[in-house]
Amino acid sequence: MEHLQQTTLQPWPKWFIAMGAFMAALSVIASAYASHGNSLIGNSPAMVQASLNLLQFHSIGLILVGILGQSRPSEKRLLAAGVLFLLGCLMFSINILIRAWYDVQTFRSLVPWGGTCFILGWLAFALAYVRKSPQTGPQLKPPPASESGDQTH
Repeated sequence: MEHLQQTTLQPWPKWFIAMGAFMAALSVIASAYASHGNSLIGNSPAMVQASLNLLQFHSIGLILVGILGQSRPSEKRLLAAGVLFLLGCLMFSINILIRAWYDVQTFRSLVPWGGTCFILGWLAFALAYVRKSPQTGPQLKPPPASESGDQTH
């Protein structure tokens, strides 16, 4: 009789895919808004464009984390990467867009922390695949010893 192992699916991979898709849609909407008129309040278009580029790039990163997390749901470094990407999107990209369009300066000091979250997210992502996994690679076994114990042949 085979022992069946029951696995529970973690909800976080699908959540990151959905959030990445939402952030990607938001970046397209914000790009269209920024390109059609003088919508900036005291901020440079280059800063807004950089914010939108990073939002688009990290939206794809969130989707990638979610897709890869479906096959490795117990990998905490992937989960950390997704959380850090999401925090980076909020503290860096969306923060800059809010400042540019509504002149809200309250959270200005969070922008560098958002960039730091992006960096740490990519490092966590890399570490999720650098560490050795017991299931990876071929398992090498020594050749069987002969019955006489003589291993010279």
